[in-house]
Amino acid sequence: MSFNLSDIFKFPGGVHPPEHKVESTTQPIRTLPLPKKLVLPLRQHIGHIPKILVQVGDHVLKGQLLAEAHGHVSAAVHASTSGKVTAIDEQVIPHPSGLPDLCITLEADGKDEWLKHAPLDYLNMERSELIRRIAESGIVGLGGATFPTHVKLRPDAKHPVSTLILNGAECEPYITCDDLLMRERADEIVHGAMIMQMLLGSTECLIGLEDNKPEAVVAMNAAVAKANFNAKVVVVPTLYPSGDSRRLIALLTGKESPAKGRTTEIGVQCFNVATAQSLYRFIAHGETIVSRIVTLTGNVAQPGNYDALLGTSVRDLLQAAGGIRDNTDDYVMGGPMMGFSLPSVDVPMTKAMNCVIASTPDLFPPPPMEMPCIRCVACADACPVNLQPQELYWYSKSSNLEKAQEYQLFDCIECGCCSYVCPSHIPLVQYYRYAKSETIAQERAKRSADLARIRNDERLARIEREKLERAKKHAERTAKSENSGDNNEKKAAIEAAMARAKEQKETITPQNVENVSANVAAEIAAVDAARVQAAEKPE
Repeated sequence: MSFNLSDIFKFPGGVHPPEHKVESTTQPIRTLPLPKKLVLPLRQHIGHIPKILVQVGDHVLKGQLLAEAHGHVSAAVHASTSGKVTAIDEQVIPHPSGLPDLCITLEADGKDEWLKHAPLDYLNMERSELIRRIAESGIVGLGGATFPTHVKLRPDAKHPVSTLILNGAECEPYITCDDLLMRERADEIVHGAMIMQMLLGSTECLIGLEDNKPEAVVAMNAAVAKANFNAKVVVVPTLYPSGDSRRLIALLTGKESPAKGRTTEIGVQCFNVATAQSLYRFIAHGETIVSRIVTLTGNVAQPGNYDALLGTSVRDLLQAAGGIRDNTDDYVMGGPMMGFSLPSVDVPMTKAMNCVIASTPDLFPPPPMEMPCIRCVACADACPVNLQPQELYWYSKSSNLEKAQEYQLFDCIECGCCSYVCPSHIPLVQYYRYAKSETIAQERAKRSADLARIRNDERLARIEREKLERAKKHAERTAKSENSGDNNEKKAAIEAAMARAKEQKETITPQNVENVSANVAAEIAAVDAARVQAAEKPE
C-alpha cells in the first residue's frame, strides 16, 4: 500500500541540488573479484573499539570473528574472506582527519571458504539470546551512521516502539546503492523488516522512498504484498535532506524528534534498508556482515553499484569500475553535501562507505572566494532544523561558543543546505564544525580540570585524615601509658631513689666522707668479686 503525496507531512527548508543518479543506475549490481589483500579497520562503527581475538600468522575463514564487540556500544569485525592474518598495525583509514588507526591485514588464500554457519531459529529463541547473536554479527547502520544495530533492538529499551521506519530515501546526490538494493533484493529487505518488527514489538511499519526511485517503489510494494507484510510503502517528494532519519520521521508521522533525546521517546525507531537486508542474511543464512553495496561514480569509466568485500582498497574498487578518467583530482566518500575527501586511494572500504565519487574540477569546482554576509536569510529559509544559521555563523566565527550554544549549535545536522544557498559562498558548516569541536574540547578540558581538582582535594583530605589518625593513635598510647600500673611503679621507684639520694646528701659531712668512701669502695670490690666468680662457673 502506498501513501498519496497529500498524506505526507512537511519539514521546513531543504534544497534540491542536481541529482546525478542516473549515471550509476543503468547497470545491475556487480560483484567485485576477490582482492589479494584486505585491510579491516577495527573502528568501523560508533562506539568502543572491538577486542582483537586473532594474532599475526593465524589462518582464518570467511565470516570468522576477528574482533569481538567490547562495551555496550560496539560492533564485531569479521574476516571478509579466508586467508592469513599478516599484520595488526596502524594504517590510514577513510576518515576526515586522515589519521591512521588500528587495522587487521588479511592476505586472501583465493578459496573464499566460509566458516561453518547456519540459519537461526529466531522464532524459538529467547529474545536476549537472539540480540546477543545479532551483536556477534557486527551489523551496524549502513546508511552512514554505523550505529550498532543490536543496541537499537535491545530488549531493555526504556520506551516502547510502536512504529518501525525503513529509510530508503537516499537523498544525497550521486548515491544509488540503496536504490539498486531495493530494486534487486526487495524480498530480503522486507523479511529483515519483519524480523525487526517482531523484535521491537511495533504495530506499524513505514517504508519511506523518494519519488525519484519509481522502480524501487514498484519492487518494494511487490515484496510487501508477496510476504503478506502489514507495511506501507510511503513515497515522499525528492527534497534534500529527507533521508536524514529525523526529517524522514517528520515526513511520515508528523512527529518532531526531541533535540537532545532519542526517536524512541516518541515511539519510533528508524533503520536503513541495507541494514534490514543484512539482518535477514544473518538470520536466514547465518552470514555475518562481510560485504556491502557501494556506489562508484563520477569520473570513472563504468559508474555503477558493486557488491564488494569489506577491507577492499578504494584503488581496487576504482579499477573494477573501469578505472578513473583523466583530470581526476580528488576522491569523495559519501555524497557531495556531507561527504569528505579521502586521504588516499589505498584506504580500505568500511561499513560506512556507501559511495566513492571520482572528482574533477568540472564536477566540483573550487569554491569561490568567501564574501561578507549580506544578511539575506537564505540560509535560514533553507535550514531543515529551523535554526538561525547567520547568527550561528557570527558567534562561531568569533569563538563566542556560549552564545552559539544558546542558538542551539548542536541541533545542526551539518547537512550543508545553508552553505549551498549562501550567495556570499560562506562555508557555514565548516564554521559550525569548528565551534562544535572547540566546545567539545573545552568541555573535555573542563572535565579533566575538575577531575584533577577532585583528585587533589581527595589527596589532601587523605593526608589530613592520616595525620589525624596518627595523632589519635599517639594520644591513645600516651593515655594508656599514663594509666598503666607499671608507670605508677616507675614513678614510685624514681621518687624513692630521689628521697634516698637526698637523705644521703644530707648525712654526708666532712667528718664521715672517708667512711662513706670506704663503704663505696668495699661495695665496688664485692661487685667485682661476684662478676669474677660468675665468669668462672662452667656453662
